[in-house]
Amino acid sequence: MSQQVTLTPSEQTRYSRHILLPEIGEAGVQKLKAAKVLVIGAGGLGCPVLQYLTAAGVGTIGIVDFDKVEESNLQRQILFAMADIGYLKADVAREKLKQQNPFIKIISYPVRLTSDNALAILTDFDLVIDGSDNFSTRYLVNDACVISNKPLIFGSIFKFEGQVSVFNYKNGPTYRCLYPEPSELASCSEVGVLGVLPGLIGMYMANEVIKVILDLGEILSGKLLVLNALSLTHHIFSFTANPSNKQINSLPETDEYCLAPIPEITYSEFQERLIEGEEFTILDVRETHEHARQNIGGILIPLGQLEKSLQKIPQTLPILVHCQSGARSQKAAQILITNGISNVLNLKGGLGAIKE
Repeated sequence: MSQQVTLTPSEQTRYSRHILLPEIGEAGVQKLKAAKVLVIGAGGLGCPVLQYLTAAGVGTIGIVDFDKVEESNLQRQILFAMADIGYLKADVAREKLKQQNPFIKIISYPVRLTSDNALAILTDFDLVIDGSDNFSTRYLVNDACVISNKPLIFGSIFKFEGQVSVFNYKNGPTYRCLYPEPSELASCSEVGVLGVLPGLIGMYMANEVIKVILDLGEILSGKLLVLNALSLTHHIFSFTANPSNKQINSLPETDEYCLAPIPEITYSEFQERLIEGEEFTILDVRETHEHARQNIGGILIPLGQLEKSLQKIPQTLPILVHCQSGARSQKAAQILITNGISNVLNLKGGLGAIKE
């Protein structure tokens, strides 16, 4: 971490509750002030992380986010308000956090993180926080941290469940050690999420950042914390390092793990086209038990078996691919297109979006 700094009388007052903790004390607060932390993403996870690290007095905070504030963000991205809609998140966050704590330095990077700029942006920071929402950025950030030898605090959210871990800490496991390949159930498209969940996970992430800076407590290195917000259960799973994941010397292309856009139609649009006389091959890529519970006919080929079963799919008609939520079917459609099967449509929202 960065060299030690001194505290002003005002800072001593502001951080007095930390100074009172023997495990932190004034020396710990000085370490926080000297630290330089880069936050990737100023969205649902980034907002609480930024607010708590700002309050704790982390001396230099960088914010990377090229998105603008949208009204749909306000359900969970609590740093923003209606007046911020249309403005760059990184810049809005910088100005609001400066008001929260004028004693720290905040740098905004309102750009998309890419393989061309990642290493340069990471250079001046001690550790990195990944609050992104897509696999492309996660693998890019991981690889940049491995090359730069910087610890990475990771968080992710999906519907009602969140995950937290610390990668590349003191030669510990990396993100690729836990997730060698992107999950079948996730994509770069948006999904629903409980509004308070990013706050819960973001606080855990900020907690790990402070622990890493202060070398305090037990770090979540080689461990994945999983929180279910509905049952309020916590589970910690251990995983080990794969030495080959430390040999990275180049960065992946930014969109390497994102799914190519797939044409989509809603169930009502599908019904209208049937009424007009159009015919389709329906492909269900869910599991057998899901199909037994509810289906709209067609061919059942679970996603995991799809690449070995392409010969079973007739190609004389447009192919409507569906699953329960639209995520697995999007990847299935990509598999079909990659294998030369065109005229593929994804059922938007899956069967779960069908109105009774």
